[in-house]
Amino acid sequence: MTSLRVRIAGGSVGGLFAAALLRRDGHDVRLYERSSGGLAGRGAGLVGQRDLFALLREVGCEHVADVGVVAWERIFLDRAGTIGHLQRTPQTQISWDHLFRTMRSKVEDGDYVPGRAVRAVEQDADGARLLFEDGGSEEADLVIGADGLGSVVRGAVAGDGSRNVYAGYVAWRGLIPEREVPPEAAVLMNRFAFYEMPRSHALGYLVAGPGGETEAGSRRYNWVWYRPVGEADLPATLTAADGRRHPFSLAPGQVPPEAAALLRADAAALLPTPFAAVVAAEPRPFVQAIFDYEPPVMASGRVALLGDAAFVVRPHTAMGVAKAAGDALALRRALARHGGVAEALRAYDEERHPANAAIAAYGRRLGATLG
Repeated sequence: MTSLRVRIAGGSVGGLFAAALLRRDGHDVRLYERSSGGLAGRGAGLVGQRDLFALLREVGCEHVADVGVVAWERIFLDRAGTIGHLQRTPQTQISWDHLFRTMRSKVEDGDYVPGRAVRAVEQDADGARLLFEDGGSEEADLVIGADGLGSVVRGAVAGDGSRNVYAGYVAWRGLIPEREVPPEAAVLMNRFAFYEMPRSHALGYLVAGPGGETEAGSRRYNWVWYRPVGEADLPATLTAADGRRHPFSLAPGQVPPEAAALLRADAAALLPTPFAAVVAAEPRPFVQAIFDYEPPVMASGRVALLGDAAFVVRPHTAMGVAKAAGDALALRRALARHGGVAEALRAYDEERHPANAAIAAYGRRLGATLG
């Protein structure tokens, strides 16, 4: 296929995966990221999967998979905080931040535009165009929606009313510098730890520091506590300290102090001491609501969806980043093998839709006891 003007909405790792691959094939690629503050420092750890390793090989960045922290075993705590079950299954948590910075380096600064939000996408027989919130527009031969859970590109592919479906629970989270982990939580260190209770569970593990640091003392402890929240109560849970209501999550610093205090009190009452201690040690907990979404198709005409803009899957799968890598690889193959954009995007959808539907179904099974 001849060189295409490819424009990508969304500048996180999914959009960067597609950009890196398509630039290698000679396409003119530019990304637009809604956030003006940058995305580095927002991630924790991720589990390496086959598609992620394949993509890293394609772009010459296999070394990224070596920057991570190993959890040497899995432990399941009982209510008293002692280890009720142990599995010796080592697992590496790759640094999301290092992955993001590496992929970002694959795109020239002029082709990565932060702080410019896409409002909508239109297309006709001759091409597609991005419409921006600032009133501007840009023509393209191919538009890729990699703009995540709240995708605005999704409507151009799946039609109006393409809504995420709330799963009935949220994930409270924290990310603590290793040196600030309390002594009461020592049993959690260098392990993948779990505590399960009816309709809820907590888990945690060490991840690399914000700069990719993996030496002891410079890492961070990542904890997650899944808790049920009724749909009627979700708006209150996602109302920030400034009174603004958010659709999907509250970032560190946005959770009202009284909600954070209640979270710590609940942790002390309901969780084993090690987990209660790390919850208490997080001064700025954050929260994300859990959603599902499956599109009828992943592409239409000259517009394709990728990553969470296409399929929103439960975080229990640990496959969100790998899923986006698989999408990017498949899209690149389809464009290389087919002469027209529409034909290539049909092939892309035929390959990735069933694969992503299987991941989504797996995630629903894993989260069935939580909602």
